[in-house]
Amino acid sequence: MRSSNMIAAIGVAWAATGFAFGQSIDNLRKLYDAGQYEQVVTTVGDADQDPRVTYLAALSQQKLRRSGEARRTYEQLAARSESDAWRDVGRSAAALLSSDAAGALEAADQAVSKDDSLPEAHYQRGLALSARQDMAGAAAAFQKATELDSDWAYAHYYAGIAFSKVKRGDLTASHFQTFLRLAPQAPERGEVQSILRTLGR
Repeated sequence: MRSSNMIAAIGVAWAATGFAFGQSIDNLRKLYDAGQYEQVVTTVGDADQDPRVTYLAALSQQKLRRSGEARRTYEQLAARSESDAWRDVGRSAAALLSSDAAGALEAADQAVSKDDSLPEAHYQRGLALSARQDMAGAAAAFQKATELDSDWAYAHYYAGIAFSKVKRGDLTASHFQTFLRLAPQAPERGEVQSILRTLGR
């Protein structure tokens, strides 16, 4: 069986058996990294989840162009305790869906101030800064996310994109090479390989 089909089959099996993903963000990320967004959403369901799982489900819904569903999922995070950094991650993501880049950055900044060790807070801040066309700031935010969670493929992907915009070919190549290692079946694989070729890597 091809590995991509195997990943899809595993996702179906986990969903059918009600596998508890609250403890298994790495398994969900493997599905996400392979472009199996429907499997992520189906497997997670509507049950109360680890906020990292909820966030990944919302990102998957966005990839599937289901903005309304993604907004509702981000609002689950935004309904958390005011002292919880995840609340502001959710608020930031929902603001981005409304094309409110300023509001998204303000909320992401609050998430980082509440929990500087939360990779998703820096990742969300990178997305908000990208929306504001502050690519140097975005690169630093995504870089921080990768330092806190070195195995997060898409933190490396967006770091590579941001560094490419500020003409840092060395860091672009480093993050993209890591992305390809972590997510060899990613839908963006061809795009990333093309950029690496232009960099002579």
